[in-house]
Amino acid sequence: MFRTVFTSGATAALLATAALTPSAGIAAPRPAPPTGNVTIDLASVNGSGCRPGSATVDVSPDNSAFTVTYSEYLAQVGKGAQPTEFRKNCQLGLRVTVPQGFTYAIAKVDYRGFASLQDQASGTQQAGYYFQGMSQTQRRSHTFRGPLQGNWQVTDTTPVESLAFAPCGEKRNFNINTELRVDAGDSDTETTNSFMAMDSTDGTFNTVYHFSWKECPVRR
Repeated sequence: MFRTVFTSGATAALLATAALTPSAGIAAPRPAPPTGNVTIDLASVNGSGCRPGSATVDVSPDNSAFTVTYSEYLAQVGKGAQPTEFRKNCQLGLRVTVPQGFTYAIAKVDYRGFASLQDQASGTQQAGYYFQGMSQTQRRSHTFRGPLQGNWQVTDTTPVESLAFAPCGEKRNFNINTELRVDAGDSDTETTNSFMAMDSTDGTFNTVYHFSWKECPVRR
């Protein structure tokens, strides 16, 4: 299941659940990240919210997490917006290389961005991820309602017993699917504009994926 923390302006809390199937035959959790080299390469980038070159990935120095930063990810409706801009999506395929003898799952994800929503308008952030050849996690959806002007953040957390780990000894891409959508509702689209962004030119807004690590069983 997921536990979800939602923040936008005044703080509120929401709880949501979704099922994940953990991989079998993997040793007990190891809380500390491995000290070896962890690298992540963008194998594929597709979608209206992330043309090639507009998304970057960085691993934290302690191997506890990695960040995805977008530079052109914005959905909008109203004055100055094209009809197709109400929805933007991005599909990333990541090639993750980890130290031998270890595997990983995603324990928590922090999504951040900025929104300017007129009264009666709303914005929705949606995301899911999965390992190549495995079932996708249930897509989590978070809706923000106008009037809203400011930063937004949501955090999805997966309990230890529900973590889905990459199969040991196999090279599988880690796929991320995200979407932003803005609904004008009854807001004035002739003279006003509403938008929701998950992009950043200075690294302020990014998505942080927190690793959970395990040692793989020793093959005899």
